[in-house]
Amino acid sequence: MTIRLPDAQGRLRTYEPRTEPLAVTPGTPFTSRTVFSAAHVVADPYADVSPDAPAAVDWDATLAFRRHLWSHGLGVAEAMDTAQRGMGLDWAGAAELIRRSAAEAKAAGGRIACGAGTDQITGGTLAGIRAAYEEQLAVVEDAGAQVILMASRALAATATGPEDYLEVYGHLLRQCAEPVVLHWLGPMFDPALEGYWGATDLDAATDTFLEVIAAHPDKVDGVKVSLLDARRETDLRRRLPHGVRCYTGDDFHYPELIAGDDQGFSHALLGVFDPLGPLAAQAVRVLDTGDVTGFRALLDPTVALSRHLFQPPTRFYKTGVVLLAWLAGHQSHFTMVGGLQSARSLPHLARAYELADGLGLFPDPGLAEERMKTLLSLYGVNR
Repeated sequence: MTIRLPDAQGRLRTYEPRTEPLAVTPGTPFTSRTVFSAAHVVADPYADVSPDAPAAVDWDATLAFRRHLWSHGLGVAEAMDTAQRGMGLDWAGAAELIRRSAAEAKAAGGRIACGAGTDQITGGTLAGIRAAYEEQLAVVEDAGAQVILMASRALAATATGPEDYLEVYGHLLRQCAEPVVLHWLGPMFDPALEGYWGATDLDAATDTFLEVIAAHPDKVDGVKVSLLDARRETDLRRRLPHGVRCYTGDDFHYPELIAGDDQGFSHALLGVFDPLGPLAAQAVRVLDTGDVTGFRALLDPTVALSRHLFQPPTRFYKTGVVLLAWLAGHQSHFTMVGGLQSARSLPHLARAYELADGLGLFPDPGLAEERMKTLLSLYGVNR
């Protein structure tokens, strides 16, 4: 069987899909690294909603995907950027997602951490931002999940300097019941977060970030860094207080950052581990044995796919993630909340299919091929 795929110049070329998937099996959580996959949400394709209306979620399929991740030993990072937080999923939908997923985690024995932010407001005063954070913290803590303290668009728009970040984050950390993960999401993922921590200069921003942590090290389990800069993450990792973990969110350099060096390593909280889940889990289990070379041999070849999915505009990587979930059979359709399935071009989606197929990510390559042909036909590509 062959399939004709359009390239970036709009030319059709023939591709021969592989016939067998990569052999992976579910397994227990890992011993050498803590690894979370940020998980996408599955839209309800039959809901009569407009792209700017509140999200209609297929809860059965959404929770089934989380059980898939847990079955491979991965933790789930819930209601994060990958779940289209602020890009189709509003706070009401995120709160429901947190409650449902946390309950499912208890039933399945899976690890879960959930994002708390301020997306129920768009701006205002520092007091209003603190109150918005507190509302979301209460939802996550009441659900029994670990808190991921997300970056706030409202705070980025309102803060006048580093001192405002120190005040807001200090106030929140003092009242958190358990240690949290602090999330630094770069502007490539969300342009509204430009200048976070009170400076566009990343060295100055890093100093403020570390000052927040140093003031409350007992309340910070770790930091999740999504700047797509391996050197900067490594430097930050070496400056963290003892016992504070670094969770890489770098979807370009994750194999080397997780493998680490003689001065330490990063744990992981990655959106790309949504489509890579089983393969990533297998690689980390190899790393658990001390086999860094074997770990890199499994995970290094996935970087080309990740770099493709996260190419600029990086915030639209979710479209490729959901495409691959559909092709892999984890959901019955390629529809996204907010209509975001239209955010990437057909050549981009075709290349994502080709790279994922080459890695053996599709449990049923024939199903993936048939579904990709269906998508191509909708764009007028002859089957």
